[in-house]
Amino acid sequence: MSKFYQTHDFWMEHAKFSVRRSLMDNIDWSYRLIGIRGPRGVGRTSFLLQFAKDNFAPYMHQCLFISMNNFYFQGCGIVDFAGEFVRNGGQVLLIDQMFKLRGWKEQLIACYNKYPRLRIVFTTTSLTDSEEEDSELSQVCRFYHLHGFSFREYINQQTDNNFPSYSLEEIVNDHEQIVRSILHEVEPWDHFEKYLRHGHYPFYIENRNFTESLLKSMNSMIETDILLSKQIELKYLSRIKKLLYLLAISEESAPNVSKLAEEIGTSRATVMNYLRYLEEGRFINLIYRPGDVFPKKPAAVKLHNTNLMYALNVPNMDEQNIYETYLVNCLWRHHKVNKGRRPGFFLINDEYDICVCDKLKRIKTPGDTVFARYNLESGLGKDIPIWLFGFAH
Repeated sequence: MSKFYQTHDFWMEHAKFSVRRSLMDNIDWSYRLIGIRGPRGVGRTSFLLQFAKDNFAPYMHQCLFISMNNFYFQGCGIVDFAGEFVRNGGQVLLIDQMFKLRGWKEQLIACYNKYPRLRIVFTTTSLTDSEEEDSELSQVCRFYHLHGFSFREYINQQTDNNFPSYSLEEIVNDHEQIVRSILHEVEPWDHFEKYLRHGHYPFYIENRNFTESLLKSMNSMIETDILLSKQIELKYLSRIKKLLYLLAISEESAPNVSKLAEEIGTSRATVMNYLRYLEEGRFINLIYRPGDVFPKKPAAVKLHNTNLMYALNVPNMDEQNIYETYLVNCLWRHHKVNKGRRPGFFLINDEYDICVCDKLKRIKTPGDTVFARYNLESGLGKDIPIWLFGFAH
């Protein structure tokens, strides 16, 4: 146990955090079992370390961070380890990459039942399995989702500001006042292009090649997380990667599922399943017509965020495609995003009809249409600068 305390103390001494993640304040920490879901690269490990550093005195060992990358746990599991931790006065066990441990759900349940005074916070992949919703774990664990940086979080990190988030209703109705308060402190457009290229994933802060790091995370997500969580044979790995690339380079908004099935050498039903896996892995966003849901064919497929577009060197990198991808990424977390009646239009929460377009473009639309305009610093009336949607919650 002393070796694990030493590792924890090292992390607490050397870990540095440039911005507080919004999720930290949205979690009910009174739960005894909390799961943090998220894809690779969004800062799951840093999230646990920040929680420990913010809430527990160093070297007191009431809280302990461990990782399932340590081979010790592959042989010994966590149940007996957690018991020894509790006997030594431990109160909160932080477990990183829990999904890598065989039988991890059963072991968490055993800890929950055996140690009523112990709280466990663990991270796992954003992928789910078919049995998870009805599992015993889902009955006692509260799951939360950690996403990549919003544009608001990126600006706060870059400028040491603490801008709040706003509801979609506030952005639509009060954007002029909100924009003035932001422009008083920073020039958002000076940071926006950089965010589109590399700001979604927190590891841009580190001094290394961002694109190579992102490609490495993407490969690990497919090669390990998707195959492991979905129980897919290794020989089918290349099909999933090829499907992602074909979706990225496609100039068609709606996917031709039959054509994609033929190109990757599988069935139409398998392509639909792969689309769902890629969506859960935060590679793509599936956008449906109002009233449609999976397993119906989506009306459009967008890469999950604009950083992926640059990393995959998408050929159709026109402004319209980039900003549509950005808007969907801003809103999908907390809102229902459907395909609108015309290209460039999205229906949000069955309430807001939002058109993504350039600041100079004039379009005949109903009077209640909201325009998310790019190349625009501040707006007026129904014209809202598209960067502001990165402040939405």
